[in-house]
Amino acid sequence: MSGFRILVGCKRVIDYAVKVRVKPDKTGVVTEGVKHSMNPFDEIAVEEAVRMKEKKLASEIIAVSCGPQQCQETLRTALAMGVDRAIHVITEPKEYESMQPIHVSKILSKIATEEKADLVIVGKQAIDDDCNQTGQMTASLLDWPQATFASKIEKSNGDLSVMREIDGGLETIKVKVPAVLTSDLRLNEPRYATLPNIMKAKKKPLVTKKPSDYGVDITPRQEIVSVEDPPVRQAGQKVESVEELVTKLKEAGLV
Repeated sequence: MSGFRILVGCKRVIDYAVKVRVKPDKTGVVTEGVKHSMNPFDEIAVEEAVRMKEKKLASEIIAVSCGPQQCQETLRTALAMGVDRAIHVITEPKEYESMQPIHVSKILSKIATEEKADLVIVGKQAIDDDCNQTGQMTASLLDWPQATFASKIEKSNGDLSVMREIDGGLETIKVKVPAVLTSDLRLNEPRYATLPNIMKAKKKPLVTKKPSDYGVDITPRQEIVSVEDPPVRQAGQKVESVEELVTKLKEAGLV
């Protein structure tokens, strides 16, 4: 597909294998000295874009990440997986802590328009805030059709046929391009970046921008009052009979 351009969102998050700790002042979670990686759902989005290019369905892939300087590591990972070039929308760490999906959606929509993208693919949600909002709001801002929770994507007569995961099972829809897709867990299994490709990624174009370059104000629209650890689950008790169970429930005032 000559000239078909894909824009992929790549968020830097605390690695899924790390146990998250709440800050002592309860203003957020500890991020200093903690391993970070690309959001797993965004990694799936990158993989799908690369596969589309390998099938000659796309001509160029552009990765975008919003956040502090360290986000460039995440973008280099995407470049090593097969992305052609990257855009880093840099913010101060303090600004990033209060950055919300609406801000990212506005930035992505501006970049999609500027880069003349035909398709935007993002993960269905990030594993740090679990918002599941960015793809939908990006589609709304662009006034493009959307296909969320994609588990299979195929090109069909110039349109895209997308199998979606829904509560009742699977749903297949067709969307016209340009469109916005969000990737679900079963869409694919991302590849590991090889050492030669990691070295090549260092030479691929990566430009740095600011939110203001796209006319986006990232002033927070909501305030985090407090972040708490979930309550510790109390230990259970084993009972030998139904009678003993009923007695325990009565003692606890539950029956």
